[in-house]
Amino acid sequence: MAVSLARTGGKGFKVVAKRWVVERTFAWLLNFRRLKVDYEERIDVSEGFVYLAMSCILLTRLFA
Repeated sequence: MAVSLARTGGKGFKVVAKRWVVERTFAWLLNFRRLKVDYEERIDVSEGFVYLAMSCILLTRLFA
């Protein structure tokens, strides 16, 4: 059913141009154990850990 809808141009799977960039970034973030499960009760603490993880990723890529 979904395949026939996608072929006819209806609702269904469509390729998004930069989707792989977002999926790759999420995969990098999931290498940090603290981000795999939502342990924190406050959203600002979770956001801080995401910033910390991205900082580590960017610094590793910069100096490697």
